[in-house]
Amino acid sequence: MRGSLQTRLMVTVIGMVALILTLVGIATGAVLGRILDANLNTQLANAVSSVTVRLDPGATAADILASGRQPEGFVFVLQGPSGLSGAYVSGPQQVTELSADDIDEILAQLDRSGISTVEIPGEGDHRVFLSAQPGGLFFLAGLPVAPVTATLGQIFTTVALVTTGGLLLLGVAIAVVIRAGLRPLRTVAETASRVAAMPLSEGEVSLTARVPEDQVDQYSEIGRVGHALNTLLEHVSRSLSARQRNEERMRAFVADASHELRTPLASIRGYSELSLRAISQHPDAAGETTQASLERIQAQSLRMTALVEDLLLLARLDEGQELVFGSVDLTRLALEAVEDARPTGPDHRWILDTEPEPVVVAGDAGRLHQVAANLLANARTHTPAGTTVTVGVSRDRGDAVLSVHDDGPGIDPALAEELFERFSRADRSRARQTGGTGLGLSIARAIAEAHGGSLSVRSAPGDTTFELRLPERPSTPTP
Repeated sequence: MRGSLQTRLMVTVIGMVALILTLVGIATGAVLGRILDANLNTQLANAVSSVTVRLDPGATAADILASGRQPEGFVFVLQGPSGLSGAYVSGPQQVTELSADDIDEILAQLDRSGISTVEIPGEGDHRVFLSAQPGGLFFLAGLPVAPVTATLGQIFTTVALVTTGGLLLLGVAIAVVIRAGLRPLRTVAETASRVAAMPLSEGEVSLTARVPEDQVDQYSEIGRVGHALNTLLEHVSRSLSARQRNEERMRAFVADASHELRTPLASIRGYSELSLRAISQHPDAAGETTQASLERIQAQSLRMTALVEDLLLLARLDEGQELVFGSVDLTRLALEAVEDARPTGPDHRWILDTEPEPVVVAGDAGRLHQVAANLLANARTHTPAGTTVTVGVSRDRGDAVLSVHDDGPGIDPALAEELFERFSRADRSRARQTGGTGLGLSIARAIAEAHGGSLSVRSAPGDTTFELRLPERPSTPTP
């Protein structure tokens, strides 16, 4: 059945109640009809008894009715020694005789003695009792059925009126209750419609539509629907915010990547043009210029290659590729990283602080060494000469921790939040003295997260610490 939920509920409930009331009315009428019929038969038996005591061989039916007090409508037909006669009580103290044709019509409807129902001409149906006497004599007495029919009619009319009124009141009550009960559901539908009309596919989206708190609860089905929708919208809102942030980071990433690639490409183009011009203008004296240009072209090509390889590594790490797991002695890895850093940073003081027992984790030895080397290079590059860099390896609550601490000037608070973003640089002028690509810390964090760990930093003037945390899960090397 089509239509709103309120209409379907009302039609169903009112229809079922109407059917039940109708069946109850029919059953009540049937029972009451049997009771009234029994009462009518009792009244008829009493009337017959009162007439029987006044039977006189020479009297007619009218004489017998006139000599007693019978209820109005009482019919009496007598076949006696004086012949066939009939009469009925037509009013108070008033007896009317039946014609011979009326008597014949009444008798023609009888097929047996005892109680039966016949139609009296001009008086309607009567419940009659036929008593046969010896010698062909008989008498017939009857009472009208109209009072029983009228009583049943009044009862059915009353039941019909009361049922109709009750159904109308029930319909109003159900409409009010259902409308109030479905109000939260309509609110849910309106909220969902508003959200569906929003342009969620692109751009910044502020998803603030929610089902009001006064129509959300955990105790009713509709309230739980509203709560579930609010929870869903909360998740969608967070997802859209994350998507927006990713889009903004992607746009910044593309802009930074373009900027990073533009410089070496411009250098390659410039030195190539310089070499061609020198060869075309001074073919004999172009050797040194051409060699210098080719060296610069090679340097810039190597730099572009490093940048592309770093981008490719980040992409593979994002896809969960590139790692080969095995048992990695983090203590030995830190020792090797420090030994590699000392020659490149002789003006820094390098300290190794590890536990007596080796700290072993499951991971990719090459990539973890890359993280350690990157953190040490970062400390060397961004701290002045004489800075003390301490590399520590320890265990902490089931994790293996590799920390790199320095007592340098610290990190600018404005850069702390975006330090691990791609192409993030402490030097806003984008100087290239270090030869880096600006992806080192991004790659380090990606490697840490690919191992199920984390890379974080806390910094204050004179106290900066990068901390690599990895789950301590010793395993056998991958064959």
